[in-house]
Amino acid sequence: MNRPASSRVRWFLIFWLFVLSAVAFLDRVNISIAGSSIAAEFGLSNIQLGWIFSSFLVGYAVFQTVGGWLADRLGPRRVLTVGVLWWGLFTALTAAISTRAAGALLLFITIRFLLGAGEAIIYPASNQFVARWIPTGERGVANGIIFAGVGVGAGVTPPIITFILIHYGCRLSFWISAFIGLLAGAVWYAAARDTPEAHAGVSEEELITIQAGRDSRLSAVDGDKEFVSWVTILTSKEVWAVTLSYFCYGYVAWIFFSWFYIYLKEVRGLDLKASAMYGTLPFLAMAICCPLGGAISDFLTGRCGKRLGRCGIAVVSLGLTAIFLFIGSKAENAQVASVVLAGGAGALYLSQSSFWSVTADIAGGSSGAVSGFMNMGAQFGGAVTASLTPVLAGQFGWIVSFYVAGGLAAAGAVAWLLVDPTAKLAASQQKKGG
Repeated sequence: MNRPASSRVRWFLIFWLFVLSAVAFLDRVNISIAGSSIAAEFGLSNIQLGWIFSSFLVGYAVFQTVGGWLADRLGPRRVLTVGVLWWGLFTALTAAISTRAAGALLLFITIRFLLGAGEAIIYPASNQFVARWIPTGERGVANGIIFAGVGVGAGVTPPIITFILIHYGCRLSFWISAFIGLLAGAVWYAAARDTPEAHAGVSEEELITIQAGRDSRLSAVDGDKEFVSWVTILTSKEVWAVTLSYFCYGYVAWIFFSWFYIYLKEVRGLDLKASAMYGTLPFLAMAICCPLGGAISDFLTGRCGKRLGRCGIAVVSLGLTAIFLFIGSKAENAQVASVVLAGGAGALYLSQSSFWSVTADIAGGSSGAVSGFMNMGAQFGGAVTASLTPVLAGQFGWIVSFYVAGGLAAAGAVAWLLVDPTAKLAASQQKKGG
C-alpha cells in the first residue's frame, strides 16, 4: 500500500467523532427543549415527561455494554454507521406520533427507549477507535475533542429548537435532527477505517507514531485478537470505581440535559428566549472545559504520571462541581444562578477525558466493552435524575434537587481515589469475532 509522505488522519477522524457526538446530543436533547410543547399538546405532566426522558436513558444504559462488545469485535466504523442510521430513524418517528394515537405516552416511551438503544454505541465505539488509533499520550486531548461535541450539540440545540418551535412547531425539529444525523453518518462511513493500518491515507510517519503509543494487546490487525474476559472485568476494582463515579457524573450531567431549560423557564421565571439563551451556558462551558480538561490531563500525565494526570484532575473537577452546585442553587438572581450552575457543568466536564482515557489504557482491545460497562453506570445515573429530580423538586424544592446532585458529585470524586490508572486488565487471545 502506497502511503503519503505525512498525514494527520487520526485527528480528522477524531474531529468527525466530535461531529457525531454533537449530532447525538442534538437528537437526544431536542425533546427536553420541546418538552413543554409536547406536554401541552398531549396533556402530559412533568412526571410523565420525566418517564419519557428516563426511557431514553434506560435504553441507552442497557445497550452500552452490548454496543462496546460489538465495537470490539466488528470495529467502530460499521457499528457507528449502523447506530447513526438507527437513531436517525427513531428521531424521525418521534415526530410522527399523532395526538389522536391511542396510548401516545407509551409510544413516546417506546420510541425514546429504542432511540437510546441505538445511541448507546457512540461512545464505547469511539473509545475503541481511540484505543486503536490514538497513542496513549494523546488520549486526553482526543477524548476531550470527542466529548466537546456533547457541549456543542447540547449548546446549539436550545436556540435552534426554540427558533423552529416558535416559527414551525416542534415536529420539524425532529425531522431536521434526523436528516443531519444521516448525513454525518454517511461521511463517517466513507472516511473512517477500523485501524490505521487499513487506511490508505495514513502516512508511514503517522502509523509509526500511532503504533509506538498503542497497547501491545492491539498489535494484531487481523486474525487473533486479545480480549479481556468478563470475569476479569467484573472483578476489577478500577472498573467498579470508575463506573460508580460515572454513575454520579451521569446523575449531575442529566440535570442539565433534561431539566435545566425547564428549570430556568418555570422556576426562575425567564421567558422563552431568555431561557434558550441562558440554557446554552452549561453546554458552552462543557464544550470549552472538555478539551481543556483533556489537554491538562495529558500535560500532567506526561510530567507527573497518570495518578495525577488522570485521577487527580477527576477528583478536583468533581469536587469543584459540588461547590458550584451548592452555591448556584442558592443564588437569588436568576442570571447569577445560571452562570454559577453553568460553572458546575464546566467543572464536571473537566473530568470527562479521565474516565475514557483510563478505560482505554487499562482494557486495550476490550476498551469498547469496558467503557460501555462504565458508561452504563452514567446512563442509569441519568435515568434516575430524569425521573427523581421533578419528584424532589415538587416535594422539597429545587435547591434540594441540586444539593443531592452536589453530594453525588463529591461521592464521585472520592471513588477516583480507589483507581490505579496504571493497572492492566489481563487479556486472553481469542479469534476475531469470537
